[in-house]
Amino acid sequence: MIVLGIETSCDETAAAIVADSPAGPSIRANLVEAQQCEHAPYGGVVPEIAARAHLDRLDALVARTLTVAGLPLAALDGIAAAAGPGLVGGLIVGTMLAKGMAWAAAKPFVAVNHLEAHALSARLVDRIAFPYLLLLASGGHCQLLCVAGVGRYRRLGTTLDDAAGEAFDKAAKLIGLPYPGGPAIERAACGGNAERFPLPRPMKGRPGCDFSFSGLKTAVRQIVAARQTLDARDRTDLAAAVELAICDALVDRTANAVLWFRRHHPEGRSLVAAGGVAANARLRRRLVALARDAGLAFAAPPPSLCTDNGAMIAWAGRERLRLGLCDGLDAPPRPRWPLDPAAAGGGR
Repeated sequence: MIVLGIETSCDETAAAIVADSPAGPSIRANLVEAQQCEHAPYGGVVPEIAARAHLDRLDALVARTLTVAGLPLAALDGIAAAAGPGLVGGLIVGTMLAKGMAWAAAKPFVAVNHLEAHALSARLVDRIAFPYLLLLASGGHCQLLCVAGVGRYRRLGTTLDDAAGEAFDKAAKLIGLPYPGGPAIERAACGGNAERFPLPRPMKGRPGCDFSFSGLKTAVRQIVAARQTLDARDRTDLAAAVELAICDALVDRTANAVLWFRRHHPEGRSLVAAGGVAANARLRRRLVALARDAGLAFAAPPPSLCTDNGAMIAWAGRERLRLGLCDGLDAPPRPRWPLDPAAAGGGR
């Protein structure tokens, strides 16, 4: 089965083609055009700018994706697009193109939940067996989920305010580092003294699996305001302190989720991390140790598949098509779309 995936939920315009066979899945093409230059002056994503950039780029990008894969449109078995959650302007651009192509080529259309695409992305690489425990941490979302199967998710915890990636972005802006903040802080933190600036670990040590990062952001703002100007050493040490604090918070809450998972799903074998924050090397090392101590395997997509990309959308489409699940051309874009509708509140 060969599926085209289109991703336009935030500030990456992406398209990919994934093929699946008895020998396993393969990525035939995976193209991403980032919008960092457009959004960098604002220190974050501007929805209107993102939507216009998707509109300008997507047609040509999809055409190039087919060319790189060496496939005509007729060779596809399905077309998938991120239909939410995300910025509604971008979602409209991606889903409308995918629907038009599906109609013209008489192919099934799959409206993919962007969070489900992250949740299933490790299976594209490692074929992780269900159930598994997932830490999903990105610029817009921070959740702990039990993944029992395609479309079967139980949310154990979510952020009460900022997402982890959002905390990285806001802290980087305060420190004077470029956007996107996660990679910038990781680079700046190398060689930094993470103990020099004391920062809080919100929610650490409390029962449950929820996150909070707004207090950390406030603490960084207060440090920067008190010093008025930061020299190179200040920025390096503060970046290291921010990275350590966020990793500590993520690992602490994930440890609580591991205890729940081992108690309720003793057959489960894996802890998985996904989303852009999962590309952080310090966090991966900490999660590897946590999983090992709990008797679990650790898995995460390669960094290129942690950030938003079309391959994860194509793979999620493939997973759903395998179960006979597809959507009508009237499927709406959904700015909010929780993986676990039964969980209290929308969550992020």
